[in-house]
Amino acid sequence: MSNVRDYLLTFDKDKSGAAEIASLKARELEAESTTLIEVIQSLGEYINDEDATIRSKAVHYLSDVIAALPPNFLSLQQVQVLSQFLCDRIEDGGAVNGLRTLSTLRRFNNEMAVMTLRAMIEHFQDLQIRPQSQRWIILELLNNMMSSHRSAIKALEDESLIGIADLVSGEKDPRNLMLSFSILRVIMVEWHIDNHAETLFDSVFCYFPITFRPPPDDPYGITANDLKTRLRQCISASSQFAPYAFPRLIDKLDSTSINAKRDVLQTIGECASCYSLATMSNYSITLWDTLKYEILNVQDEELAADALEALKAIAVRLSDGPECTHPESALSQYLKPILKECNGHLQAPLQKMAKPAGQILKSLGAASPYALLLIVKSVLPPIFTLYQDASSIAQQRAFLEMILQLLDSAVPVYGHSKPVDTPLIGNPFEAFKDQLVELFSKALMNTAKEEPAFRIMALKCLVLLCSFRGYLQENEIGMALQYFDEIILLEDHGERDALKNEAITALVDVSRFKPSLVTEICFPAFLSRLPDKDNQGNHDYLNVLEGLARISTEKAISETLIRRLLNKVDSVLHNEGSAAYTQALLATLHHALGHKELASDPNIDWYYNKILVGLVGRTAKAAAGETPLTSLNEIKSLEVLGRLAMLIVRALDMDKQSTVARETYTLFSESSLKPVVGSGENTLQQRSTMILSTCLLAGLSREVQLASLIFDGASYTPPLERLVRLSLGKDPPEVRLSILRQLAILVNKFISANEISQATDLLWKPSRGLFEDTSLTEAKIRVIFWIARALVLRLVSTEKVLGHLIKLLSDAQKGVAAARGFGLLLAPDELMCKEHGGTVRLLYKQKVFNICIPAIASALPAADSKLKSNYLIALSGILKHVSTEILMQEIDRLLPLLLQSLDLVDQDVKAASIETLTIISQESPKAVEEHISSLIKRLLDAATNTKINAPKVRFAALRCLKVFPQKTRESALLPYRRQVTKGITTALDDAKRHIRKEAVDCMAVWVSVDEPADDD
Repeated sequence: MSNVRDYLLTFDKDKSGAAEIASLKARELEAESTTLIEVIQSLGEYINDEDATIRSKAVHYLSDVIAALPPNFLSLQQVQVLSQFLCDRIEDGGAVNGLRTLSTLRRFNNEMAVMTLRAMIEHFQDLQIRPQSQRWIILELLNNMMSSHRSAIKALEDESLIGIADLVSGEKDPRNLMLSFSILRVIMVEWHIDNHAETLFDSVFCYFPITFRPPPDDPYGITANDLKTRLRQCISASSQFAPYAFPRLIDKLDSTSINAKRDVLQTIGECASCYSLATMSNYSITLWDTLKYEILNVQDEELAADALEALKAIAVRLSDGPECTHPESALSQYLKPILKECNGHLQAPLQKMAKPAGQILKSLGAASPYALLLIVKSVLPPIFTLYQDASSIAQQRAFLEMILQLLDSAVPVYGHSKPVDTPLIGNPFEAFKDQLVELFSKALMNTAKEEPAFRIMALKCLVLLCSFRGYLQENEIGMALQYFDEIILLEDHGERDALKNEAITALVDVSRFKPSLVTEICFPAFLSRLPDKDNQGNHDYLNVLEGLARISTEKAISETLIRRLLNKVDSVLHNEGSAAYTQALLATLHHALGHKELASDPNIDWYYNKILVGLVGRTAKAAAGETPLTSLNEIKSLEVLGRLAMLIVRALDMDKQSTVARETYTLFSESSLKPVVGSGENTLQQRSTMILSTCLLAGLSREVQLASLIFDGASYTPPLERLVRLSLGKDPPEVRLSILRQLAILVNKFISANEISQATDLLWKPSRGLFEDTSLTEAKIRVIFWIARALVLRLVSTEKVLGHLIKLLSDAQKGVAAARGFGLLLAPDELMCKEHGGTVRLLYKQKVFNICIPAIASALPAADSKLKSNYLIALSGILKHVSTEILMQEIDRLLPLLLQSLDLVDQDVKAASIETLTIISQESPKAVEEHISSLIKRLLDAATNTKINAPKVRFAALRCLKVFPQKTRESALLPYRRQVTKGITTALDDAKRHIRKEAVDCMAVWVSVDEPADDD
């Protein structure tokens, strides 16, 4: 049986098998055991068969043989012969495949491309009645030739233009359309289309507007936006389309579809950007007359935004050099009616037209420096006059807002945040500098304190003036900084601190381009307000420190701030300042240092000596009784100081970290403080220093050899058992938590795999392990879960650990405490994490989920009714810390369990379960449909029963209910529409404002359940 016959018999049943048969023949060609002529001759009886299907398969065979050959195998003559052969049989199915392969070869020349194109134009006039897959291959062949042989095809002029336009017109498949639009755009841009502009335009505009909706699971991923963008590029491809494009686009603005109107506006903007200046000059006024109604009579904010962008695009196109500011220029003529209308609306600043008029001016001002100059010269003088004549603060505020919009449009060109390029023209506001500075200064500082909104507007304007390069002198910027200082430090804002926050933000903005001025002017003012000893009950320093923290993000400022704050801490400690004041200073230092790249900071050694050796050492000595106790020895102070020290430790090199390791328990006290984990008695003050020790350990790299730690002269071994005993004491919760964290950090980060039995022995060593303890207390259960967390993060003995933990849930005495412990296993922790060098395996959450969920689900049905809540609480603790992807793997098993969780009294569990149900409803609405009746009943009760449900539960329930109409089939929801809308009515009167708002939103989506949606 011949190779060709094998191929023909296999083709319909197994195309990949048929291709393999063809590739065998290709290998024979490569081995020169046959020739191309022989291959073609072997097709003889099939290629001339009366049956078109057999002819098609024969050509397919040849195409597959060609496709299997190396790219450089065929000679120029062979490519020529094959191209001619396939063009003669182009109507037989497989020929296009072969030509497509040939078109990608280097030896496929311009003459062959022209021959192929002519064959396509002649034989594919019926292209649109062919199957989509065939059309795609034909279009891909055409696209290949347009890419590689464009000059030859272009030389055919009208023949190729008309032929290709006819070939691709009428396409409906989205994937093919993307290719058709690309091919047509090349012709529109590069061919001479003078005699065919309308034909070409009609060939694409017939698709406008695109209303395509991709089918579910579309393998090609083509969206409506992809098609819209490609079509838009065609419509805007040539200025010769303008006489056809703009009238039709304007007509389509009458559409009732918001999406269609947005498409029109975005297309106008695209055309404005691409058409010639002369063309846009002819249509600019017409377009303004059309677009202004979408802005001044705004019905939809997105429509107005698109219309503003279109107006801006026109101004950008007309801004062609300095001469465009001439009164007779296209830009001036375009802006003339716009400025006239906007100035008219600005006369009545509180009327509804004034605000959109200001938005128009802002958008056009951002188009170019030339447009901004024309606008400022026309608009600003009248605004000054109107401002002075205004009869109310509200009117003046409206005028300030208009000026602010104009200033804002100048920032991209004249602001400090941009690269220092010479602007095309000078700053248009230069001529009005003195008037602007005086106006804003008076409005900010001479206005009654009861008008914060007006003063905020003035402050924002003043900041923008400061932000212009070379606009204000340094003494003028300094004056503005003094205004800001006065607002922050001296004014009493009461509960209304919006102005203060804006002033702080202003200092932050100015510090980015004038850090030296902020340091010289603001720091002395701020630091002078920080006392060396605070008065009890007076917390004014918080206002100062908040400001300092927020302006400390700039490098030059942060270094000065850190040094001065550390000196201030010394003064406060010397003068016996309060713990709250000390903590606030340390928290500000932590904020400033947290924004620095400490590892490369040249001052890191100074920070080490000042914070670790100085403050930590001082605290340890006081705890040891060598020096008097200070506010640093308060537990809250220790927590803040510990976080501060941890930042420094993380940034140290390995030698310095080794030094820190040796001081982990002596805390730079020059051996005054005996290690708490050592033998002997110790006081609460000494045990409280474990907070600092834990933070130091958390900051150390796992590469540090903890064997360098010394206890009473003995070599180091991890003090795990001693830490367990300490954690079971009666110390304050913060101290016990730090000890538990330290225990977990040692197990997770510093104990090697060979020594991990030291940790696991704590749990199940015979007669001594915690799991073997018959009198497990709540404190011991906490220890178990912290050790378990450390092991689980490493994925060490995970199944065994989790199995023991799940068994605890069935214990009537220990079950509740154990259930709450499950929330700890996967919860994020600021000290034991990957950022601090912890061992955190990639799939640890997946592992815990895969072990615990099936175990809980199988144990729950048989559990005693009084113990079921233990399993549900444990379930909630796990679910709230896993990703949606993990959650969806067990959705069928989880949904019944979550429904039971909604019947619990525990508010945290209930809220977490509802949050999980919300995620499931969004990701898998079909799964939810099976339980929709039970879900709606329970969620309505959770949303409206204020006696037993906390606000967070009510809010979560409403949010979950709101998701259903957005994701679930309408037919599944219609039977419950009345029940839900009636039930939500109660929530509309909830005492909490945010719940009432959520109830309104929820009601809105449920009321519209049976209303038809806008297809566009």
